[in-house]
Amino acid sequence: MRRSRLAYLPIAFPLLAFAEIMTFLLVASAIGTGWALLIVIACTVAGFALLRREGIRGWHAFQEAARTGRPPGSEVTNSLVGLGGAMLLAVPGFITGVAGLLLLLPPGRVLARRGVERFAQRNLGGAVTGDLFGPRKVRVYSGDPVTVVVPDDDPRPPAGAIEGEIVR
Repeated sequence: MRRSRLAYLPIAFPLLAFAEIMTFLLVASAIGTGWALLIVIACTVAGFALLRREGIRGWHAFQEAARTGRPPGSEVTNSLVGLGGAMLLAVPGFITGVAGLLLLLPPGRVLARRGVERFAQRNLGGAVTGDLFGPRKVRVYSGDPVTVVVPDDDPRPPAGAIEGEIVR
């Protein structure tokens, strides 16, 4: 049986905290504790400022898509990725700060947005993804359709109903 990814969260958070502390100690030993603290505080303040900006920008993009009648999926996923990057930047630490910065920069944002869209299309129903992202893109191949015939080699007759009584 496959374990849910959420089952690993109790292990992941302490490991991330340990990695953040070790990274801070390495950076502090390289550039000094004061400079390391200043960088962490500046990244956290910038993350909170970007949270507000990304939220407002995402809401305006969603409203514009709804007003013009376009599917809002790309605006929503772009905003979610931006908000995720801003949240990671707001968490004090170098590892989360770098991850948040990568999600906020255009190349990282585009890659993450595509991943979120693929995840949504794979895990949400077809009607929901159609409403969010518009009609699916389908590749059409020219030529005759291929039919596959599977021979039925089982000589036994098909099984009938099983007679019995339900006992509770």
